[in-house]
Amino acid sequence: MARLHDIVFDCAHPASLARFWAEVLDDHEIAPYDEAELSRLRSMGIDDPEDDPSVLLDGSPRFFFNRVPEPKTVKNRVHVDLRSPNPEAEAKRLFDLGATLVSREGDWFVLTDPEGNEFCLSAE
Repeated sequence: MARLHDIVFDCAHPASLARFWAEVLDDHEIAPYDEAELSRLRSMGIDDPEDDPSVLLDGSPRFFFNRVPEPKTVKNRVHVDLRSPNPEAEAKRLFDLGATLVSREGDWFVLTDPEGNEFCLSAE
């Protein structure tokens, strides 16, 4: 039987989108860049982790952010659902981080991250 390993986001700028989601999720952080990872990047001609084409957000589950050349053009077929004891306050925090409101029905918010990926927020 298969087990969930990673959730992967295609995006234009992995480092900035990973930072957004690291701020959104209280139990995730960008994986540190050790010498082996920096060496791997240099072997690809990348000197700055900000230009990393694949950024890992450690947590459970892990999130990967992979650079792709094409922009997002249609609604996500899969999305992340978040819950909060105070969705109104949490939505405001997410707006301050760069999320955008798509729609709201009571305590159910449909939002997008800075690259337009939809996600939902609701009460616990």
